[in-house]
Formats: sequence, C-alpha cells, structure tokens
Amino acid sequence: MDEQKIHIRHCMLYEFDRGSTAAEATRNIQAAYGEEAVGSSTCRRWFTTFRSEDATLMDKPRSGRPVDFDDEALQALLDADPRQTTRELAEQLNCSHTTIERHLHALGKVHKYGYSVPHQLSEDNLAQRASICASLLSRQKHAPFLERIVTGDEKWVCYVNARRRRQWLDPDQQSLPDVKSDLHPKKIMLCVWWDMKGVIYFEVLNTNQTVNSSLYSQQLQRLNEVLFQKRPVLANQKGVILLHDNGTPHVSKLTQQKIEQLGWEVLAHPSWSPDLAPSDYHLFRSLRHHLSNKHYEDSDEIKADLTTFFELQSASFYKRGIELLPARWAKVAESNGDYIVD
Repeated sequence: MDEQKIHIRHCMLYEFDRGSTAAEATRNIQAAYGEEAVGSSTCRRWFTTFRSEDATLMDKPRSGRPVDFDDEALQALLDADPRQTTRELAEQLNCSHTTIERHLHALGKVHKYGYSVPHQLSEDNLAQRASICASLLSRQKHAPFLERIVTGDEKWVCYVNARRRRQWLDPDQQSLPDVKSDLHPKKIMLCVWWDMKGVIYFEVLNTNQTVNSSLYSQQLQRLNEVLFQKRPVLANQKGVILLHDNGTPHVSKLTQQKIEQLGWEVLAHPSWSPDLAPSDYHLFRSLRHHLSNKHYEDSDEIKADLTTFFELQSASFYKRGIELLPARWAKVAESNGDYIVD
C-alpha cells in the first residue's frame, strides 16, 4: 500500500474525528498537500466508511479480473502535453487519478518544473529562427565570416550586486537572514562591442540612462573610429558584419541610415533570440559571475572594474564565444526553431 495514500486517509480520519464535513476536510488537506492529494468524491466516500465505524483505512478486497490499463495511451498524452495534471489525465483515460499516479510512478515519471525561456515563441517565430539559422550555417560553410563579426549589446550593472547563498544547517536550525534586494536598485547601463580578439569599445552611461536611436547612432560612430585604430584590416578591407539584436534603437530608421553610411553589413538575427547572441550566452554570463556580491560606490569604480574584467579574459575566451555560433545555429535549425537550453 502506498504510504502517501495511507497518510492522506489518516488525515481524512482526523478531520472526521474533529467534526469537519467532507468538503471542509477536502479543502484542508488540499491546502496542506496540494490539489492532487485528494478529491471531494474520495473524501465523501471515506467519510461514509468512517460513519459505519470502520476505521481500518485499508482497501477492501476486490473480486474479478483487474481492469486493464493502457500505458501507451498515457505516454501518448504526456508526449502531447507533459503539463497535464493527474486528474486531467484520468478524465481522458476514464479512470481514477490515483490509478494515473500509480502508473506514472511505474513508468518512472517524476515531477519537474519547466525551465525559463525568454519568450513564448509563436509558429512564425519558430519558423523564422529555423530559417535564419539554416541560412547563416550554409553561408558559414561556403564562405566563413566569423572573424568579420563585431557583436554588441547592453546590460544593466547594479551598484549593489547581492547573491543569495544556500546554507548548510541542522534540521531544527534557523537559517541566517538575507537582505531583500531593492525593487528599484541604483544601476547604470553597460554598452559593449567585441569580436574574436576581444572587447573593441564599451561605454558606461549615466545612472538609469537608457539607449535611444540617437545615442546608439552616436555610439556606432565612436565604435567605427576605434575600429580603425584597433582593427584596421577589418575596418579598411574585410568589412564589418554587425551582430546585434532587434531592439528598437538597433533597428530604427536613424540607426539603419548610420549603418549604411558606415558601410557595414548587419547579420540577420531572429527576434526573441538571446540564445543566439554571443553577448547573452557567453560574455554577460561570465560577467554576471564576476559582478556577484560586489558593491560599488560610483560609476568610475564600476567602469574601472569592467575594464579589468575585459582585459583579464584571454583571447581564447572571446574567440570561443564567437566560434560557438555555428553549432548553435545548427542546433536551432535541427530543432525547428526551439530555444537552446544551456
């Protein structure tokens, strides 16, 4: 007999003895153990048993042949939508939710929370991601261009970067308190552009200042000037391929005019796709660890620390971030546009 099932029956008996109705008992047990713990009809049935002064809590022997259960049908329902509850599955398979629970355990199923994704992709989003990635992958195979990519993005950097840590404690020991993060922390925006050789140029904006089309166009002009100093071959001969996301400042008419004036190419990038942006999946991920638990007094201190972080990264670090692109394009194309889960 399932220990959890017996425990719930003990809870029903307790509620019965204290004078609760079946409906009240159901609500109390579900509040403590979740809606899947017991249904109202089950609780009513056991209350009827208790009224007959039968408190054995054991199932009565059943006669006849056990009911057949189609595990393949259950698996098919899970393949279609693994988020269904045991009661929803039971309704479709015309059985009790406890039968579903028993067969789920027999199939080796466990409860897991879903991972977070940036956006609920529509069919058009999926098709766009798959199509663009397949096209970029084909281009890279026939005429490699990764060394021409200059990629950039923005990231908020907080003055206070707290991180909660798990604590090893005895079962009855009170955990140490964590200070709640400010809902509106003081922060500044980092704007950075880099390639396979390292960071080319970055700016730190004023506190709480954001990027608009006018500022972004000015930043691209300043980036271009630095490119001629740091990457003269790329700026003069090979030609820059700019990889940035589809944020409004990046795709505005003013920005497009500036990019055309600079003579750069913009690499196709599907909407809602941070998993295909090297800054998001590589540079900022490492930076986030670097910033953890750091407190800054002013923007100059932040800028100095960012400079140190960028300079301490090896050349292979930046190269690897760009070189991961073809494998990620292939993964998205093969999965028909689904997000990459790292």
